[in-house]
Amino acid sequence: MKTKADTLILFGATGDLSKRMLLPSLCALDAEDLLRDDLKIIGTARSELSDSEFRDMAREAIETYLPEHRRGSMAEFLGKLSYSQLDVTTPEGYAALAEKAGLKDGNDHQVAIFLSTAPSLFEPTIKGLADHGLTADNSRICLEKPLGTDLASSQAINDAVASEFSEDRIFRIDHYLGKETVQNLIALRFANVLFEPLWNAQHIDHVQITVGETVGLEGRADFYENAGALRDMVQNHMLQLLALVAMEPPTDFNPTCVRDEKVKVLRALRPVTSDETVTGQYRGGASDGEIVPGYDEELGRESNVETFVAIKSHIDNWRWNGVPFYLRTGKRMPERVTEIIVQFRDVPHSIFPGAKLCPNRLVIGIQPEENVTLSMMAKVPGIEHEGMTLRELPLNIAMDDAFTGKHKRIAYERLLLDLIGGDQTLFVRRDEVEAQWNWIDDIRATWAKDDKKVKTYPAGSWGPSAAIALAERDGVSWHE
Repeated sequence: MKTKADTLILFGATGDLSKRMLLPSLCALDAEDLLRDDLKIIGTARSELSDSEFRDMAREAIETYLPEHRRGSMAEFLGKLSYSQLDVTTPEGYAALAEKAGLKDGNDHQVAIFLSTAPSLFEPTIKGLADHGLTADNSRICLEKPLGTDLASSQAINDAVASEFSEDRIFRIDHYLGKETVQNLIALRFANVLFEPLWNAQHIDHVQITVGETVGLEGRADFYENAGALRDMVQNHMLQLLALVAMEPPTDFNPTCVRDEKVKVLRALRPVTSDETVTGQYRGGASDGEIVPGYDEELGRESNVETFVAIKSHIDNWRWNGVPFYLRTGKRMPERVTEIIVQFRDVPHSIFPGAKLCPNRLVIGIQPEENVTLSMMAKVPGIEHEGMTLRELPLNIAMDDAFTGKHKRIAYERLLLDLIGGDQTLFVRRDEVEAQWNWIDDIRATWAKDDKKVKTYPAGSWGPSAAIALAERDGVSWHE
């Protein structure tokens, strides 16, 4: 489906995601003339607001979260907005929404729906949309995570959506896939002859993926108690990054080919044994220069939910046979960082006696800074009587420097533009989600069988010491 939508409906339009990400993203797109002039953006939520009050709320959110130089003509963008009050659990309100979307006037409008509501509300929402003509072939739907808490609940959600929307009209969002450096990973691998011939077990020693957060619960205690780091971060973001690093070259850059290759990787993930995982939970310490309480103190009770997890994983296929992928994510880490480390093997023979040769390393920084660094060995300038003095030298490509004048975009900008345009390439297909959950459920079942207990770590550290040992017993050090 690559027909551009002329109507965008935002469910949960008064919520935090809408204020921080969706409305600022749409405004930025409009400022660059990337949205069609006649696009209608309809916000809907339980709050009773007039069109004018919703526009005032949107203006305040944009002024708070979008830099002034990216706002363009605020009046023109706000003119695209309207509001329709709706409680998704009751049938009232859907008829007014359909009328506002223009479905009562006989025109064949193309409608894109962004569903940012609790998964428990998906079924009544889908039913309400279906009863009022909002699930026909001219409509598509975007689902914001979380999509379940395990494979069974994910399948139930997907079944409910699939009852009214075909797979080619379902857009499952993972905002990490909207980040420029994540997309650049695809270009780095498949647009440069330098890397792809070396991108295999013969030349790569191991891969690390780290997602570190400095924040704690942030008022999300109930959610986090039912999720934990494994389901909150590894199941979606980290496994998508792993799939992009490890997938085979697609035959074409289109939704089917790209996602076919990603799902092959996810299905090839080897089941993880208990000694290949480390779980942790932060205690009080210093974070961002402030003294902060531990997870148990914030929660108000003891808990075995992990705020940190490290995993040694393997992909059982020809390309990656014997190459470990180390995954690590946690809250209250020393810094906010998302990065991918591709560690190449040592040279097979050194011709430089006494010189310490460091293997090449590719560091792909995703956040907070977007950059690519390749470390190489080089000669230190000078005149030596015997041999040469060598040193590791980083070759940096900072995205802001390499593409001067280009804006640092909100990840949702690209994804909203693709939703409106009907391009599913950077969205997640159902079989990907289910392959991810299948692997995660197996890990959780292993933890339950072994009665695995979380190890504590002080806030502001890189997790339990056992996570360091997980890598170092293989002669690997985490990149920090």
